[in-house]
Amino acid sequence: MPERYPDALPLTRRVLRILVRLNQLMGAAILALLVASLLAERTVMSALGVGPAAENHALVVGMRMVMVIGIAAVPVTHVVLARLLAIVATVADGDPFVMENAARLKAIAWGVLGLEVLHLAVGGVAAALSGAGARLDLDWGFSVTRWLAALLLFVLARVFEQGSHMRADLAGTV
Repeated sequence: MPERYPDALPLTRRVLRILVRLNQLMGAAILALLVASLLAERTVMSALGVGPAAENHALVVGMRMVMVIGIAAVPVTHVVLARLLAIVATVADGDPFVMENAARLKAIAWGVLGLEVLHLAVGGVAAALSGAGARLDLDWGFSVTRWLAALLLFVLARVFEQGSHMRADLAGTV
């Protein structure tokens, strides 16, 4: 059977590699911003539109907390992207239904779940600041869809695991 979209896998591989690099760059940029906010607080905060730190101490601390959470998200995102890249490689090799991909999907599911917990932490920081009189406008919102995606990934990992076992059993009987 001819391949319907012959360029899809190479394109996906390129996009994932770009996303891995962008994730690393974003982590470095957030880290640089955090360090700069500690070394040159007045300059950085005024560039970000925050008045004097003495008057906006809670806001400055909240912004730094969000930066730390952003930095924590970088390795989690890397795990997700790297495992997805490995799965794409097995698809390109023509053998995606292997036990390793079940483990990769499970790692991706845990990564997506971890990212959602970090997302909740950002929302918690924003909510705490709103209660402290400062307002950190992050355009944050809760999404059930991302939590369902994590659950779906756990189920899919189990499907791959079961399929790999069935395939091994079938190979043993033939």
